[in-house]
Amino acid sequence: MKRRLWQTASTILNNAFLPGYINITIYQGFLKGYCTPTLNCYACPGAFTSCPIGTLQHFAGRHQFPFFLLGFLGLVGAGVGRMACGWLCPFGFLQDMIKKISRRVVGLPHWMTYLKYVSLVGLVILLPWFLMDPWFSKLCPAGGVEGAIPWAAAGSSRSPDLAGLDVRSMIGWLFWTKMTILAAFLGAMVVIKRPFCRTFCPLGAIFSLFNRISLVRMHYDKTKCDNCGLCNRLCPVDLDVVRQLDSPECIKCLECTKCPRHAITVTVGYGS
Repeated sequence: MKRRLWQTASTILNNAFLPGYINITIYQGFLKGYCTPTLNCYACPGAFTSCPIGTLQHFAGRHQFPFFLLGFLGLVGAGVGRMACGWLCPFGFLQDMIKKISRRVVGLPHWMTYLKYVSLVGLVILLPWFLMDPWFSKLCPAGGVEGAIPWAAAGSSRSPDLAGLDVRSMIGWLFWTKMTILAAFLGAMVVIKRPFCRTFCPLGAIFSLFNRISLVRMHYDKTKCDNCGLCNRLCPVDLDVVRQLDSPECIKCLECTKCPRHAITVTVGYGS
């Protein structure tokens, strides 16, 4: 329950710019110059901060090195690994909630977990570098939920800065491509645990590089384990938990620490 409270609070606080929803506009205050450690669409009417992946694409398109951004992501990764994915990401929260619709769990082939690195290198870095277009943002299903759908539903902005902007007249094949990708992932979320996080999320790919060396790590005491399998059933990314603790796929949600025998615990620091 504590994790759900964190997820709920993060989702609300990241998208709490109420005038954005009223006037259908984008917040442009000083907070927009900073990134959240989660996917959160820049174009969402309620978003206070910028998306780190959108920012990374921006720098790639300008052929500039994002020192501050990568330093920020490096600090987060070195501190908690993929914990932001498990505790703070609004789109991760959506996936967790949709999975509750069905108890059926369909596994993913392990090779598909490498696709998020293809997404990072191809869609976030190389295509923006050569084409100077933010291709991941154009296809991102999280952006579809948070940005594209609210703008399309409103039709036009009521903001003085954007008055008269007719969004619906701009809808074309790219919008429908994004909606198709979103629909495919929404359907997959019913039977697959966090399919987007595991196969497509470039931010998860970045944080996964730090998982085994972060300050927050998981510890397994095999002398306390009775092989009941509870940790595997609780895992929101469908891991074989004992064998994959702190693997690149682990989102450090700490659900596995609910083990009644305390066979799995969380440790903080390199000396622990």
